[in-house]
Amino acid sequence: MVVIRVPATAHPRPSTVQLLFFFGVAPRAHLYRVIAKVYMRLAFVIGMIMMNIAGFSQVKISGTVTDVNGAPIAGANIFLMDTYDGSSSLPDGGFEFNTTESGKIMLVSKFVGYKDFQQQINLEGKGVYVKVVMEETINELEAVMITAGSFTANDDSRRTIFKALDIATTAGATADIAAALNTLPGTQKVGEQGRLFVRGGDGSETRTFIDGMMVLDAYNVSAPNTPSRGRFLPFMFKGTSFSTGGYSAEYGQALSSALVLDSKDEAESSRTDIGILSVGADVAHTQSWKSGSAAAKIQYTNIKPYYGLINQEIDWKEPPVTTEAVAVYRQRVGKEGLFKLYGNFNRAHFSMYNHSIDDYTQKYLYDLINEYAYLNASYRTSLNDHWTLRGGASYNFIQNNTIAGVESFDEIEKALHAKVVADGSLSDKFELKSGIEVIQRSYRHADSVSMPVNLSGRFDESIVAGFTEADLYSSNKFVTRAGIRMEYNSLVGKASVDPRLSLAYKTGSSSQVSIAYGTFRQSPKNNWVIQNPLLHPEKAEHLILNYQYIENNRTFRVETYYKRYHNLIKFVDGNPDHIDQQGKGYARGIELFWRDNRSIKNVDYWVSYSYLNTERDYIDFPYAATPSFASAHNFSLVYKHFIQALKSQLGFTYSYTSGRPYNDPNTEKFNGSKTPYYSDLSVNVAYLPKPFLIVYLSCTNITGRDNIFGYEFSSDRGDNGIYQNRPIRQPAPRFLFVGIFITISKNKSVNQLPSL
Repeated sequence: MVVIRVPATAHPRPSTVQLLFFFGVAPRAHLYRVIAKVYMRLAFVIGMIMMNIAGFSQVKISGTVTDVNGAPIAGANIFLMDTYDGSSSLPDGGFEFNTTESGKIMLVSKFVGYKDFQQQINLEGKGVYVKVVMEETINELEAVMITAGSFTANDDSRRTIFKALDIATTAGATADIAAALNTLPGTQKVGEQGRLFVRGGDGSETRTFIDGMMVLDAYNVSAPNTPSRGRFLPFMFKGTSFSTGGYSAEYGQALSSALVLDSKDEAESSRTDIGILSVGADVAHTQSWKSGSAAAKIQYTNIKPYYGLINQEIDWKEPPVTTEAVAVYRQRVGKEGLFKLYGNFNRAHFSMYNHSIDDYTQKYLYDLINEYAYLNASYRTSLNDHWTLRGGASYNFIQNNTIAGVESFDEIEKALHAKVVADGSLSDKFELKSGIEVIQRSYRHADSVSMPVNLSGRFDESIVAGFTEADLYSSNKFVTRAGIRMEYNSLVGKASVDPRLSLAYKTGSSSQVSIAYGTFRQSPKNNWVIQNPLLHPEKAEHLILNYQYIENNRTFRVETYYKRYHNLIKFVDGNPDHIDQQGKGYARGIELFWRDNRSIKNVDYWVSYSYLNTERDYIDFPYAATPSFASAHNFSLVYKHFIQALKSQLGFTYSYTSGRPYNDPNTEKFNGSKTPYYSDLSVNVAYLPKPFLIVYLSCTNITGRDNIFGYEFSSDRGDNGIYQNRPIRQPAPRFLFVGIFITISKNKSVNQLPSL
């Protein structure tokens, strides 16, 4: 007997061979082979049993992943909720995987840009086939936008094109909103008026809105044949939307264009601003607190000292003197509400002598006193996560007292506008805006002349309107905006319904095309309504096609349009005392815009070009002809350069306009003559010797070109049988502006550059 001694400290488990030795069995060579075969057969049997068990418990899940149009989606993640079982879809959208789960369970599919897909499936059986249809998510940063006819920019805009700072720093504009917008395509340079003339429409066809509320007259008064300036400074506004056509159904009483301005919310800090100007002075103070702010500004402008240094074409008796006061109050209400109150009060006076065309020594006095007031109150709040309610009211007051020779004219116009709008989302694909508004307008006019008859007139007009507009996103690439506006006019006692439709399709990650159609109405000018209170609103139809590409701070736009006019005022047999609404007209054209603030360091520039073909048969036109305010070709180049080493911003603007038609009574063809082309090179410089101190210099028409906007003709033929004329020129070859602006605040780096 063989004894195996094991150390007391170790107790190993005996092997099979050791056990055989222990029981006295002598090992043989084949013994190992027998043991190995036993192990192998046992392992095989156990493996087969386990595989059969697993095979019976696994379920195959397969299917396809597509979008709502049936197009396959590759790379989508498909898995069973709360498990590790899943797969990814192939290029053809197919997928397949196995699971040992059983019973009812949730199948989930995820893919960037699409809503999560979930469907409960039953794993009882050998296989499950699922058709996964994924719906695209409408992403605000990627979704297509309506751009036809619109230049839009605000703090929340996804596509910034034109900001308030752009307006303020454009050379030649001298911080005038209309002057800066006249560098954009779709506008015509009408230098003797200075207003916005858009796509064959005159200056009265563009309406301004502040926080959605109507402004009756957005321009200061000016002498005959001299440009006027806007009443509102750009620094007031955080957003500017300039629509040259096809605008929202929310905005009415605008035949050609809508300028929509969104005022700023509460100010961030308290400050005092002082301006010492070559034409006057101003002082402003802003007081800010945790949930609101208030600001006020007083400005005095007196052109007389300036005109004493620079000769003028106008024979002034009393150059313009203007006093203006502006007040703003903004207050947060609760967590979501915001109340704003804005007021603008202005008084202007000037007098000048108009000279006879035939005999310059004969002259008569033209004297004007204008008093203006505008009040605007608005409130906005969120009803829930999806809906917003906003509303407000505006009050307009305009009074003009005019003396023209032996005649005097007194007119007063008042308007009250109230509006309530609800807008929100019914789903991530359907947005809705709906509202109602009331416009109450009254006009009084009286003429006192050295004649037996005094001419006077008045009218009161009420317009009640309702509008609804919906945006339907078929995908991130395609959106449809359909709107309708309904108006009832008390003067004519009739209602009108105007449809508006826009479509936009995203052709690439940075490009899109848009098309827009709409019908627009506007009451005739006051002088025509006084003559005939039963006149219907004038009407225009817009059709616009737009392509836009924006990438890396570069913007390219091309737009073409067709506009048709109806119900325009027309003299019957050339008699201004007998009018009807048989007038009509059209406008068509193409426009190009390029902006780049990336290619050149510290440089921002844009280029715009417009071609316009338009004719009208209205007022005293004997037949259809191009109106005198329309030019076929308009070109602008705006350049801005910030020079860090000199702490200065340099800018220049070049504008070109082809000759405009005018009527020469000495020729047979109506409006058959043309003025010389218009050309202007303007520059500005802002120098910051200290962060809170700015020295600003601006000069228009630096080359001194003699731009002529048209000709005035005498009413009678001279002895030679010819009607004498004189050109309508700029008041002076150049306008030079110098200002020193000081800001007093705790933050010494704050200045007024954005508001210049």
